[in-house]
Amino acid sequence: MKVRELIDQLGNYDPEMEVHTSYCYGDYWRTQVAPKVGYIEEAQVEYSEYHRMDKLVEDTDDYEDEEEAEDVKETLRRVVIIG
Repeated sequence: MKVRELIDQLGNYDPEMEVHTSYCYGDYWRTQVAPKVGYIEEAQVEYSEYHRMDKLVEDTDDYEDEEEAEDVKETLRRVVIIG
């Protein structure tokens, strides 16, 4: 989803409604919980084969090998995180 698509979809709702996110809590009953959104920020992500989805990349300065750091930087994408 692009930011413009999110803006378009949110435009269909009452602007006074609270915004929450949802996820499976991981308990026996697979309860879906819905905490309030507390922040919106820009972050870097890259695709993780292990997780089969994007993961946050905090800092590329932690790589000892400069070539490895450059390879990682080429795969990074800037995204909006809602949490």
